[in-house]
Amino acid sequence: MKTAVVLLPGLNRDRDMIAALTKISGKAPVTVWQTDTEIPDVDLIAIPGGFSFGDYLRCGAIAARSPVMRAVAEKAAKGVQVIGVCNGFQILVEAGLLPGALMRNSSLKFVCREVKLQVANANTAFTRNYAPGQIIRAPIAHHDGNYFADDETLKRIEGGGQVVFRYAEGTNPNGSINDIAGIINTNGNVLGLMPHPENLIEAAHGGTDGRGLFESALGIPSRQAA
Repeated sequence: MKTAVVLLPGLNRDRDMIAALTKISGKAPVTVWQTDTEIPDVDLIAIPGGFSFGDYLRCGAIAARSPVMRAVAEKAAKGVQVIGVCNGFQILVEAGLLPGALMRNSSLKFVCREVKLQVANANTAFTRNYAPGQIIRAPIAHHDGNYFADDETLKRIEGGGQVVFRYAEGTNPNGSINDIAGIINTNGNVLGLMPHPENLIEAAHGGTDGRGLFESALGIPSRQAA
């Protein structure tokens, strides 16, 4: 499968994402810049984490209005898989590709540590290699990861199986409502999550729990990392 990674000023996890996709798919992703208005034919588009445009205004607010995000939205509307991690999640929300909002952590502090995630929906293109309810480890690094949605939106995404990951075993680091760590759109092809699965895909990282997400998205049978 062909992949692409979106590059924006201020992102600092792009190399991590490129390395993960290269290692798992066996082929380096193409990269697209903020001013690009077209994205080549690919099967998966990834928006990495970091601090796009210095988190000016709101996290992801400026990036969401860049030309490349219009191209991402067009690809998503055609069914191309899109994943946004950390700042990428914030960008997808600001772009209207995912519902809700991401606010300051309830502690008002930046958090950087490992958490546990529960796979709340294993019946998605991004989680099919996990078991329902499986607990996995994942690193986080964010200041604005507190997911919020109004009552109507929350009822809709909970009822529609759009909550894909939840913080588990009391590890919610930011106060997210219903322990929500990652959600998917109604069509099932756009995923946003705050934790960084790309930083836990091989033994050198201390574990491979994040690998299943990329293998799922790329249609690769689950296997132990070398």
